[in-house]
Amino acid sequence: MITLQNIEKVYRTNTVETLALNSISLDVAKGEFLSIMGPSGCGKSTLLNIMGLLDMPSKGDIKIANQKTDHLSDKQLAHFRNQKLGFIFQSYHLINDLQVLDNVELPLLYRSVSAKERKQLATEALEKVGLANRVKHFPNQLSGGQKQRVAIARAIVGRPEIILADEPTGNLDSAMGNEIMEILMQLNQKDGTTIVMVTHDENMAHKTHRLVRLFDGTQVQ
Repeated sequence: MITLQNIEKVYRTNTVETLALNSISLDVAKGEFLSIMGPSGCGKSTLLNIMGLLDMPSKGDIKIANQKTDHLSDKQLAHFRNQKLGFIFQSYHLINDLQVLDNVELPLLYRSVSAKERKQLATEALEKVGLANRVKHFPNQLSGGQKQRVAIARAIVGRPEIILADEPTGNLDSAMGNEIMEILMQLNQKDGTTIVMVTHDENMAHKTHRLVRLFDGTQVQ
């Protein structure tokens, strides 16, 4: 589902050049649940952003769902992301002025989906994460774990083939973190969703199929 070949990412200013990723080659199989670990600043989120086509590498090739993406325009990339990818962030990124159902519907606004179908799909996604009784709540009325469940519902509402999760349990206590991890594992096992997760938590990482470690922008395991 994801193929990276010799990926390099360099950030440059007028005086400093920082090598964030160095010669990363990685294949993620369809239906795999992969975790990425490493110390802060090692390039984990940069790598995830490149997989998610939110950032472009300085060098190297990317193929997502058997499609090369280097020739796509910004508009085509946005459409591709919307169709193929779901994103989960540590800080949820919910819109506080919108009710839970409206937050979950957001990715569908960029598709040719009727209001009725958007509501139905969003409700089904919330049922999957156990929040069908919170559709009219606002984010500030929810706990951290509930907010992350809403974020997961938003990520899966468009039925993406790939979910990219950046520290999805990082802001949660261990009990809530385990609940969120259980939802991700169910999505992987029952729906066959390919998941790549960045985490600092060894316990969470060892629940996934495979663990990749980064250190100073280089893959060490």
